[in-house]
Amino acid sequence: MSIASDLIRGHTDTIILAHLTEEDSYGYKINKDIQVKTNNQYELKEATLYTAFRRLESAGYICSYWGDENTGARRRYYSITPEGDLAYQQMKTEWDEAKGLIDILIKSSKKREDTNGR
Repeated sequence: MSIASDLIRGHTDTIILAHLTEEDSYGYKINKDIQVKTNNQYELKEATLYTAFRRLESAGYICSYWGDENTGARRRYYSITPEGDLAYQQMKTEWDEAKGLIDILIKSSKKREDTNGR
């Protein structure tokens, strides 16, 4: 899974923004949802997640606020901004284009003919 993890890791911002297009959320819930969606095959490291939050917030793609939970623990929620939504759409388009090119490049259209007759 390390190769797949490496591929996914390069798209952490896109994954977070995609989640936030559905609802405002907090770090632990986003990570749990990633685990559920991938059937526990992938999870973000906490440091990776919060580094991405800082990067996305600095870029103006998300904003944060403190939740008003009655459970005693205050949670920092993240919300996508209009700029973040535009960035997400661009990132998704770029992913779709890259995926299409990779599919073309790795799909074998025919077996290589062996000139030695094997």
